[in-house]
Amino acid sequence: QLHIVESGGGLVQPGGSLRLSCTVSGFTEPYYPIGWFRQAPGKGRKGVACIDIKDGGTDYLDSVKGRFTISSDNHNTVHLQMNGLKSEDTGIYHCAVAADHECLEFEYWGQGIQVTVSS
Repeated sequence: QLHIVESGGGLVQPGGSLRLSCTVSGFTEPYYPIGWFRQAPGKGRKGVACIDIKDGGTDYLDSVKGRFTISSDNHNTVHLQMNGLKSEDTGIYHCAVAADHECLEFEYWGQGIQVTVSS
């Protein structure tokens, strides 16, 4: 059973930056993609960014392109650098591990961490 821990959330003013981190342990397959998802207040969960651990390929939600960067230190630690934060980036951010080798379906989820962008 995978264990996923997210860290780095908090309160930041518009235009500010935060860096989220996700650490995964208990892998049976250590190179499946890892993604970040956001659940805004009163809305459904939406994929924000995903990284293919094997080749470093990345994918982003259109509204965060150029502002957010997903990266990995190794097969079990992923970061989400968020710059130029906007109020609409507010939400609970979840880290998740894909069910296979593509950023399509995700099987394991972290509990989530709050990000609030407000003045």
